[in-house]
Amino acid sequence: MAEPGAQSLAGVDLLEDLGEDDLARIEKMCAWKRYGRNEEIIDRSSDSRDVFFIVEGRVRVVNYSLTGREVTLDDLESGSYFGELAAIDGQPRSAMVVALTDTLAASLAPARFMEMLREYPDVAQRVLMRLTRIIRVSTDRIMDLSTLGANNRVHAELLRLGELEDDDDNVSVITPIPVHSDIASRVSTTRETVARVMNSLSRQGILEREKDRLVIRDIDRLMAMVEEVRGE
Repeated sequence: MAEPGAQSLAGVDLLEDLGEDDLARIEKMCAWKRYGRNEEIIDRSSDSRDVFFIVEGRVRVVNYSLTGREVTLDDLESGSYFGELAAIDGQPRSAMVVALTDTLAASLAPARFMEMLREYPDVAQRVLMRLTRIIRVSTDRIMDLSTLGANNRVHAELLRLGELEDDDDNVSVITPIPVHSDIASRVSTTRETVARVMNSLSRQGILEREKDRLVIRDIDRLMAMVEEVRGE
């Protein structure tokens, strides 16, 4: 359990428009728990339909193929939430979630979550925007798997992971530096392929590894490599 005073949802993006009293009421409805690194938070076979708010830490949403191959769907940071699909439709979980670091999470029962959406339209709208974003990202990934070779899927994933720098629109930063196996699980390829592609990009001056981040030095060139194959 969390220490006294730590049970606050003030940093959760979904709830940022709520007043202090409303936020405090929701906090009291939640169950609070700490998870260690690599500890499972929810499993696909779980009967739970709760929604989880990440108060501290970082988690990974994953699925596994019948052969046991891991497929990473998303990494979520502090301030994010997950589990809303099962809470909304009452169906089984669509993925499992594992803590990547020491994580403090607050879980809200599905009935309470639905009540919150009805009571606070701004919160409901944020959920709709998130679901829309998930659909768009999933559509893009399906297209990539259907139209791109492994090398270009790595290129496309690097573009997704990057964050644009304010001072140069053609430079993108990826922090923290992703593990090769993580990228491989996202784009359905091998660690060796990811390493080979990233080494090639480095030799071309497109990608540079710094102490604690990867820097894409030429977004336009990397994007052109992907779009040429897509035929757009």
